[in-house]
Amino acid sequence: MRRYPGILAACCFLLASPASRGLQRDAAEARKKQAEEQLKTGAAFLQRGEMEQAVRELKKALALDPQSAAGHMLLGQAYLGLRSVSMIAEAKAELQQALDIDPSLLWARFYLAKVHMDLGQYGRAREELELGLQTRPNVPHFLSLLGEVHRKLGNPALAMELNRQALKFDPALTPAYYYIGLACMDLNKEDEAIAALESSIKSPFVAPEMYLTLGSLYARRKRYEEGEELCRKAVALDPSRPEGHVNLAQLYNIRGASDKALHELKLALEGKTFPSTSYYQQLQADAFFETGQAYLAKGMTADSIKAYLTALEFNPNEGRTHRGLADAYLRSADYPRAFRHASMADKLGAPVEPSLRDEIARRLNQSSPAIP
Repeated sequence: MRRYPGILAACCFLLASPASRGLQRDAAEARKKQAEEQLKTGAAFLQRGEMEQAVRELKKALALDPQSAAGHMLLGQAYLGLRSVSMIAEAKAELQQALDIDPSLLWARFYLAKVHMDLGQYGRAREELELGLQTRPNVPHFLSLLGEVHRKLGNPALAMELNRQALKFDPALTPAYYYIGLACMDLNKEDEAIAALESSIKSPFVAPEMYLTLGSLYARRKRYEEGEELCRKAVALDPSRPEGHVNLAQLYNIRGASDKALHELKLALEGKTFPSTSYYQQLQADAFFETGQAYLAKGMTADSIKAYLTALEFNPNEGRTHRGLADAYLRSADYPRAFRHASMADKLGAPVEPSLRDEIARRLNQSSPAIP
């Protein structure tokens, strides 16, 4: 192989020359400017709520400038805006990368705290919010979310205090009313909870969970039509979220509309994947419990048993599910299992009706099997 030392030296000289460095600098500046324009385009889509377009444009911006902290932050927000549980991990990674590049990005820290909350990592969420408040004290959004974190950690009184403090700085802060409502529910102050939640839904920035929580309180007060209306509003805001469909199914079951309940539960569960967090475990337990209730009301006992048993896989300590199984097994003439689940329901604080208990005992004594 022939060598060309003269040409190689010339190339090295040209690459190291001021003119060459100037060309490289110009190219880098042009690339950075292009990235900034792409970032503005993505941010505009994000502001308009067009999340899929925002994700696409922000990815282009980051391809041009991978070290853009703002780009990673905005992409994390866009992933969250897709409202898909499958995108939570991606959102978390982008927000963390934004903070790794620029720890001073306050709102990246706020949204990362929200992600930690969605994942049930309340201690991590508290750390992020407290760091943000050290940088900028009395930011109402941070105070409000920190209050909700403390409620999740078992301190509803502190949650109320922090959210009331947030409202002093921003009386129009919708989430603060919602979080106060949740804290009142934890403290068994139902009237105050309803008042706070009714304040929260007056905002143009209402979220589905605000409708759903107030709807559940209306249902508890047997205000079923009002509760159903709020659930429908929640579903209209985001049909992809399962919570609204599950709450609607519960209301339909209460009112004896089993077919409507099963339709909503199909929308809640079919084709969905859920993170392995306590929140989503309980959500699936609720959905399968309501499925069991609907099938039991229709006399489809085998299907109801299957649904109840699936619910127990997600939460084995759900007394109402054991109570439902006691009823379903009694109807199936499986008296030992009916007795066993009735006993479990008692232990878990959800006892079966006395008449049902007496019927199980009578049938069990008549058949006289060995109780497993």
